[in-house]
Amino acid sequence: MTTLQTVKKVLDRSLEVLVMVVVAVLVLDVLWQVFTRLILKDPSTVTEELATFMVIWVALLGAAVALGRGAHLGIDYFVGKLPDRARTFTEVIVFFSVAAFSFLVMVVGGIDLVASTLAAGQVSPALHVKMGCVYLAVPISGFFLTLYAVLGLVERVARLRRGPGEPEAESGAGRDIA
Repeated sequence: MTTLQTVKKVLDRSLEVLVMVVVAVLVLDVLWQVFTRLILKDPSTVTEELATFMVIWVALLGAAVALGRGAHLGIDYFVGKLPDRARTFTEVIVFFSVAAFSFLVMVVGGIDLVASTLAAGQVSPALHVKMGCVYLAVPISGFFLTLYAVLGLVERVARLRRGPGEPEAESGAGRDIA
């Protein structure tokens, strides 16, 4: 296993554990919200806002986990009917597009969003959390999406260069993208 594969494996596992922890806290938060509303008849004031913020983080970081696993939503019916070389070329275009979007919109734009909301001093109404901290999910997930898309792009370009009939090295970065 190469150093890059080892680093990717550690990153994958760390990101997966983080998403699992946030989902577990989200479940507990929603259960508490239901309990306080229906049983205690005195709804908690912060649980709904906290749940909203955690859903944002889970959705964005979960998208990165899915891309890294190659388990994201994709419409690949027609791409699957293409010859191997054309399919790989299509995957190169898709990975490049995902990397460009993730970097330009989510990382660069996300950093600008975080900076502007922190500078404006925006805070959430119930939790009084700086909104820039909530919006950090955008550039952080954008970084991981960009990373996984670049890894997938490099893998597909290497596959195109190898040509048909040559053995493929197993890396696991975004296996079925298109």
